[in-house]
Amino acid sequence: MNTEIKKLPKKDIAIVGLGWAGSIMAIELAKTGLDVIAFERGPWRDTADDFNVGYVQDELRYVVQQELMITAAEDTYTFRNASHQTALPIREYGSFLLGTGLGGSGAHWSGLTWRYNPTDFELRSHLTRRYGEKAIPDDLLIKDWGITYDELEPYYTKFERMAGIGGKGGVINGQVQEGGNPFEGNRSEDFPLPPMKMTFAAKLFAESARKIGMKPFPTPSANASGVYTNTYGVTMAPCTYCGYCSRCGCANYSKSTPQTNIIPALMRYSNFTAQVQSEVLHVVMDESGKVATGVVYIDASGQRYEQPADLVILTAFTIPNVRLLFASGIGEPYDPKTGKGLIGKNYAYQTNSSIQLFFEDKNFNPFISGGGVGQGVDEYNGDNFDHKGLGFFGGACIMSNVTSGWPITNRMTPPGTPKWGREWKKATKQHYLSTTVVRTQGSSYPTRSNYLDLDPTYKDRHGRNMMRLTFDFPENDLKMSAYVTNKALDVAKAMGASQTVMHVPQGPYNIVPFQSTHNTGGAIMGESPKDSVVNKYLQSWDVPNLFVIGGSAFPQNAGYNPTATVGALAYWAADAIVKQYLKQPGPLVQA
Repeated sequence: MNTEIKKLPKKDIAIVGLGWAGSIMAIELAKTGLDVIAFERGPWRDTADDFNVGYVQDELRYVVQQELMITAAEDTYTFRNASHQTALPIREYGSFLLGTGLGGSGAHWSGLTWRYNPTDFELRSHLTRRYGEKAIPDDLLIKDWGITYDELEPYYTKFERMAGIGGKGGVINGQVQEGGNPFEGNRSEDFPLPPMKMTFAAKLFAESARKIGMKPFPTPSANASGVYTNTYGVTMAPCTYCGYCSRCGCANYSKSTPQTNIIPALMRYSNFTAQVQSEVLHVVMDESGKVATGVVYIDASGQRYEQPADLVILTAFTIPNVRLLFASGIGEPYDPKTGKGLIGKNYAYQTNSSIQLFFEDKNFNPFISGGGVGQGVDEYNGDNFDHKGLGFFGGACIMSNVTSGWPITNRMTPPGTPKWGREWKKATKQHYLSTTVVRTQGSSYPTRSNYLDLDPTYKDRHGRNMMRLTFDFPENDLKMSAYVTNKALDVAKAMGASQTVMHVPQGPYNIVPFQSTHNTGGAIMGESPKDSVVNKYLQSWDVPNLFVIGGSAFPQNAGYNPTATVGALAYWAADAIVKQYLKQPGPLVQA
């Protein structure tokens, strides 16, 4: 192993990770004229070359073999359900899939683009006001974000305009809009594009939900519903409903990704450098431990370099962001026994369920689909319903969102069907066209026993202690999911299926089957250094010239996927850096 570190000429800004958050930070800061370098541990990925229409719709390559994802051989973590267990390395990623290469996980996402509810950002304060001081169990570490929905709303709008999101606004300038989501926070303007055209399953779901008194709406989609030129002058093409969104790149420039919406404009800046196939190992600190002086990274040849910089911004995925803080000795690691420390605390996930609907007389053509195509209802999301006496907090969006009819992995059969052989083939043929799914995407609330830390036994290929994940579904979240899934079953029954099969999380959490790549927490934001790692602008309380952007900042996860909120926070932080920090470097919030 080559341990020599070559020191490079200084840059103004070093960014770690070139997914959604990193790309947004890079282009917004490149506009200032400062010298910006961004590191990506995976390869360069370009739409024309890497997502070519001739081969990108390849389920074996991208869905099964996961070409766009990090492998366990390149980087892995150890996992256990509880602190009394011995954690073991993850040998193959399954539950969540981390993207690698330019665009990160933003290249392989499906396209559902939600804003969190206003109460999600002030969760502890809201629940305390509504249900009383003693309503929240001691073990639930839910907290306020230190920022309000109203503060973030212009940056949600900015993200949606950049990404060409299609949908139907539910509340615009205080006015409830027919056909939109009546439970959403107030919008300053409607989506830049209309909703996608609905497939049969989504239409049937909406009609059935309406019959039982719910208010369905089209799910917000990053799969363009028409030709769109975004705020950076980059043009998107209309979605062709090919069904290869999730885990795949988009050959048609229709799915909003860093490659489609930002990178073409970003690469025009001569003061920006993209350093790919270069993994940042740690942030370099000065002798005081209060100032970041740059980063150390290793390239594809194994050579290590020190890149000095005045400002360091971590924009990697949730767990790698936290890992870099551990590796750099920044902050105090969380100890679940004493409750002291903050790095690794409030790790959360997503609590999902599904209901398979088998019909005898319907043809859904599931191969005609897109990642964001669908209809949802929000009556049982967040705190949109009365939780008094239910024994849990939180909720979930209920939706019909069939992202693909992949012929290898999307073969739903009724219970009792053999797993292989003639009868299995017969059943898959019989049910492929006539089966659909109603899903719930539920909140995940942190507890004292779910956290991230360093494994004392296992080391990675660079000699660093592996990150250790300790996580199990809290009883609160299991109760929530069971309750909301039963509400989803009401819609499923109204759709007229001949058979319904529920899949509700029971625990313990299993790291093997895919569930979602919606990991959050570990470097959370807040109003005080006593209970948060970064302030409301995602600036480190301990190291003022270090910002940590991404899902790692979420104090808890809501009943939606986190992408739009990550993007909005990136724009919010970039705005604060440009308008405040660069003019007067130092803490933006006084502790």
